[in-house]
Amino acid sequence: MNKKVPAGNHARPNPLEGCPLAAAFAAIGGKWKLTILYWLAHGELHFAGLQHRVTPISNKVLAEQLRELEADGLVDRIPTGPVPAPVIYQLTEYGKTLLPIVEGVRVWGEGHLRRKETEQRFDGIGCSNEISVERDGRRASAP
Repeated sequence: MNKKVPAGNHARPNPLEGCPLAAAFAAIGGKWKLTILYWLAHGELHFAGLQHRVTPISNKVLAEQLRELEADGLVDRIPTGPVPAPVIYQLTEYGKTLLPIVEGVRVWGEGHLRRKETEQRFDGIGCSNEISVERDGRRASAP
């Protein structure tokens, strides 16, 4: 599968045709995508803002992950002017449908950290804040 998706290409091939799990993992699997979606759930961010929050991700990997999320219709890339103006990234409406899953994984991770007796980061950069998810037009906390 070609990970370097050209801008505007919104159709990435499913590696196992007809398998919903393969389709889901192709869209949101990998080391950084859920973390990127988590931070974008808190509001739009420019590239440098995302990189600061998703540290220690490299520029190259962040750009690749954002291109893939954009190609799958989960993230919008909004140029703010001519190059080299900053680019803003935000979740699409379709991307927002993943927030209950992202929050569920985050909550599971908290329990897993406690189970492993590992200290959680509380330096403001960690991802311990709950995501507020809209349900039936109302704001509610994800399960």
